[in-house]
Amino acid sequence: MILLPAIDLLDGRCVRLRRGDFGTAHQVAADPLETARRFQKAGAAWIHLVDLDGARTGSAQNREIIFRIARETSLQVETGGGIRDMDTIAFYLQNGVSRVILGSAALENPQLVQKAVEKYGDRIAVGIDAKDGMVSAQGWLSDTNVNYLALAQKMAAAGVSWIIFTDISKDGMMSGPALTPLARLRKHVSCGLVASGGIRSLEDLKALDSLSVEAAILGKALYTGAIDLAKAIRWAGPRQNKKKQLNGEESEDAGETDYSLPGRARRHGGQGDSFRRDQGSRGSSGMRRRL
Repeated sequence: MILLPAIDLLDGRCVRLRRGDFGTAHQVAADPLETARRFQKAGAAWIHLVDLDGARTGSAQNREIIFRIARETSLQVETGGGIRDMDTIAFYLQNGVSRVILGSAALENPQLVQKAVEKYGDRIAVGIDAKDGMVSAQGWLSDTNVNYLALAQKMAAAGVSWIIFTDISKDGMMSGPALTPLARLRKHVSCGLVASGGIRSLEDLKALDSLSVEAAILGKALYTGAIDLAKAIRWAGPRQNKKKQLNGEESEDAGETDYSLPGRARRHGGQGDSFRRDQGSRGSSGMRRRL
């Protein structure tokens, strides 16, 4: 299983929300770039960056911060929020981003997803955010009558390699992941699944792994200290690919590191960098996909 530490960006700050409510936004770390570097030192190979301003407005707002993280760390960056046309997708991918996430665009403009997948392959992921089984859009501000399974099947049929699923009721609540919806997703689609929302412990990660969920996004549990990133990465096991090179050198595992706001002690550790599953690896389903 691949673990992706998350940074949600709002007005250039690292924040967390509760159940997608912008009114609950609170700062959890001092500086996005330094936070990313600390995740890197902990052994992370990928990072999940969300432009909350972009998700709300429909246009990328925090891209310079995202580009700096892509340039100045060895982390592979996946990002979403306000990405709704081919020009924006190309701009991100040409500026160091490894994977672009289409959310509202997947619901409103499935032709864009098809076109993007045809051009960029598995560098395109689709984010499906659901509330009571129905998809939400526009930064979770707009509810729809579209069932999450129906949308997932449509995206898989379009050739999407990765679906990132968030149960909004779980997000930021530290109440455990949405195992039942994810199990249903696993039965209905064969593409890679990334779980997001509610993950609070290593036991939660083991439960996801038992469902053959290939990857998990870690947010609040890292900032509160509920999950030690280093230990979780060591449990997740080695990957096949090396980390992205930065100035000709691989990043090193720096052991325990504090990546939260001053006064909140945090701990970390290390992991490899691909979103690829191999025969014989932990929870392997025989599928090979690069995140």
